[in-house]
Amino acid sequence: MQTWSLVSISVLLAVVVRWSVSLNSYSGAGKPPMFGDYEAQRHWQEVTYNLPLQQWYFNTTDNDLNYWGLDYPPLTAYHSWLCAYVAKLINPEWVELHRSRGFESPAHKLFMRATVLVTDVLIYIPAVVLYSFFLTGGSTKKRVSVLLSILLYPGLILIDYGHFQYNGVSLGFALWGILALGLSWDMLGSIAFSLALNYKQMELYHALPFFCYLLGKCVKAGLLGRGFMLLVRIAVAVLVTFALCWLPFLADPSQALQVVRRIFPVARGLFEDKVANTWCSLNTLIKIRSILTGDSQLYLSLALTLLAALPSSIRVLMKPTFWHFKLALVNSSLAFFLFSYQVHEKSILLAALPVCLLLNEFPFMSIWFLQASTFSMLPLFLKDGLLVPYTVTSVGYLFLTVYLLSTLDESSEELGTYSKLFFFLPSKYLACMIRWKFYISIALMAVLSILSVALEPPTHLPDLFPVLVSTTAFLQFLGTFIHFNIVQFNEPSKKNQKKNK
Repeated sequence: MQTWSLVSISVLLAVVVRWSVSLNSYSGAGKPPMFGDYEAQRHWQEVTYNLPLQQWYFNTTDNDLNYWGLDYPPLTAYHSWLCAYVAKLINPEWVELHRSRGFESPAHKLFMRATVLVTDVLIYIPAVVLYSFFLTGGSTKKRVSVLLSILLYPGLILIDYGHFQYNGVSLGFALWGILALGLSWDMLGSIAFSLALNYKQMELYHALPFFCYLLGKCVKAGLLGRGFMLLVRIAVAVLVTFALCWLPFLADPSQALQVVRRIFPVARGLFEDKVANTWCSLNTLIKIRSILTGDSQLYLSLALTLLAALPSSIRVLMKPTFWHFKLALVNSSLAFFLFSYQVHEKSILLAALPVCLLLNEFPFMSIWFLQASTFSMLPLFLKDGLLVPYTVTSVGYLFLTVYLLSTLDESSEELGTYSKLFFFLPSKYLACMIRWKFYISIALMAVLSILSVALEPPTHLPDLFPVLVSTTAFLQFLGTFIHFNIVQFNEPSKKNQKKNK
């Protein structure tokens, strides 16, 4: 079969799976007074369409910031306005000021789901296709396998098409940036990543590797010659992109400052829901929020995040290869998720994207992490009534990827790095031990998923299952973080030498 026929079938399958998930429930369906993320996105359309831009981020009689006030950068607001413009043409009731609050109907659900699919088709899916075929090695079959494995990752599909968000936009822009850097189009890559940052501020998870990789390339080329000119071009591209995105808010400094306050809400505290990071997991033993002041929590979080992310980023600064860049993206995003301030469970998608880009080189560890990342959001999926799509997509993804990528067969070669650390163990025994750890981990996630649905928690421990889910996922995330840091500080295997350019 022709290559592009396989690509078309893969994309079609990805679209069908996405639309199938979209037929299910969504965040806050029929749950007044706040509803959920679906209503948040609809409300932003209402606000951006009906109010002047100067009021979008300010608390007014027409814009109650306590009711899903805008808290993302300007590009998200412009996207909401564009969606609202189309919604107004179809049915003005969908975005009518005040009176549309909490609006729900089958037609509106169809429209909202369609807006997510359109952004994926225009931004995210093309970037995945091009990455899989231009920056993934191996045969056509292997590249199509990687393409399918990225496109069918359940975590992103369940959040965007079930829970309801537009993560495919920011992740898509980030992936375009990664793709451009992989092809040595540094200015275009800088512009694409700047767009990602201006859509969702959480893209800061990836900012250090982008900065260090580009700076490292400039230093390597010579800061007194070609490298300096490259640095200037990149800086101009970034500044112009940011200026264009923020232009309507720059005339009045108070406007820009208010946007910054909204997108960095430090008053919310160290964490809210049960999220699989260090602070929430540690809180089961030590009540950090009771011991430390709010400012101390913020500074401690910032210090540990930078401490965890810097070694990997400095490594890519000193060795600015695309190989180290991809690993730094994984390590930086995991450092931010594990240690940063006010992390949401959905933020694990920011680590999942760069892990997806390692499916060709590290299928075993990547599939393991991607399964755990989907599992970590189980309490959210149950709250949204997404048990069936969670089960079907997670189980299907596990079997599909293990088959397509020969995941278990390649684990011995992939885990060869540990032979140096555990030199007293024969490599085949070491690989066998880690494979059994994988089996036990998958079984544990399956058991906890069943228990979360089938059993009522004790009355004195109402959050028992969400805590067990988040703690289990945290341990796996921490293990992945340690693993890929070890890998980055070792030379790539012979299989991956050609990517170290």
